[in-house]
Amino acid sequence: MKFHYPFQKVVDLKGNEKTQAEWILSTALGELQAQEKSLNELMVQRSEVIRSLQSSVEQKTSMIKIRELQDYVDYLDKCIVRKHSEIFNAHQEVQHKQDQLSTKVLDEKVWLKAKDKAQVLFQHSMNLREQNELDEIATVRFAMKSL
Repeated sequence: MKFHYPFQKVVDLKGNEKTQAEWILSTALGELQAQEKSLNELMVQRSEVIRSLQSSVEQKTSMIKIRELQDYVDYLDKCIVRKHSEIFNAHQEVQHKQDQLSTKVLDEKVWLKAKDKAQVLFQHSMNLREQNELDEIATVRFAMKSL
């Protein structure tokens, strides 16, 4: 007789939910990395513009050109501040997704443990049944020899 767990579909569902939570977390981590890369690019771009601004000042470039570069630095500063906020939000989202994944993992473990317990009980009852059958055969054989 083969073990059949009546709640196997629930166990499978919990496993699928965990896998889906892993994918969602992976997506959130990818978004966080993209935001951090974007911030890094903004910082590099700002550094290049600052160098260009310094060079323009040293070369006695027109005030209009210097003002344009300074306005662009100000714009990049605003973008960097906004990007820090987006990164903070992305970190929050990752934390939220990690919490959800932890819940799904715990939920799956509970159901797997219940299945394992049911399987152990099933195996124990099968062993008892087999032992009873062997005892009965031995008893019949003993009775047959007595006759």
